Amino acid sequence: MLDAAEGHVTADGRQIGPVVMEMRNITLRFGGVEAIKNISFDVREGEIRAIIGPNGAGKSSMLNVISGFYHPQEGEVLYRGAKRPSMKPFQVARQGIARTFQNIALFEGMSVLDNVMTGRLNHMKTGLFGQAFWWGRAEAEEVANRQKAEEIIDFLEIQAIRKTPVGRLPYGLKKRVELARALAAEPQILLLDEPMAGMNVEEKEDMSRFILDVNDEFGTTIVLIEHDMGVVMDLSDRVVVMDYGKKIGDGTPDEVRNNQEVIDAYLGVAHD
Repeated sequence: MLDAAEGHVTADGRQIGPVVMEMRNITLRFGGVEAIKNISFDVREGEIRAIIGPNGAGKSSMLNVISGFYHPQEGEVLYRGAKRPSMKPFQVARQGIARTFQNIALFEGMSVLDNVMTGRLNHMKTGLFGQAFWWGRAEAEEVANRQKAEEIIDFLEIQAIRKTPVGRLPYGLKKRVELARALAAEPQILLLDEPMAGMNVEEKEDMSRFILDVNDEFGTTIVLIEHDMGVVMDLSDRVVVMDYGKKIGDGTPDEVRNNQEVIDAYLGVAHD
């Protein structure tokens, strides 16, 4: 059993840190329906942690608990060793947790750059008056935030479309812009809700590469929901498996794909 306070070396030799977030006995109900049933798991600093399971398993509900959109009736979320009080999404974001959505949530009439700039809102400290007249501290803040947005745009190789309205972009590029907006917040934990959904093979390869680069170069901890098992097994350090709101597996990709309960409920056959 891993010590929560110590680092850990993965099977492929990658170093991940101590536990940064813990979901402890989480139960979430909607009326008489239990979407999440007494689930516990942790997330270690610097790892890519996948949550998988069939449709309706409760994966997105769990991500919504982490990001503050939902508040569980039972259980608690621990962040950096302390119990997290009930928080609104913007308060969770200020703790350094950013996310993308299963359904793209961008401002389609705005340019790529302006969409990415919205990810910097928590880094803007100047009041409304200063922003309106754009002088002094407000001007310096705007320049610094725009520079950071441009760095993210360069990192994700979307310089050529930086001035293009998002509504004109193909689906795969929209997903990359949404990732850019989340990264602009400089999160410590990045929540990705089906980042590959609807993509072709080439787009999935690009997105996989960027996710690995974000984890490796920025040291960002990533919690990932994804249905493509090839992607999950290639990217993840550890995987938690949900089925009908319950946890039925938790471990390394090899441990999960050889777990008979997971095979029976979700995978169907063992994956090589």
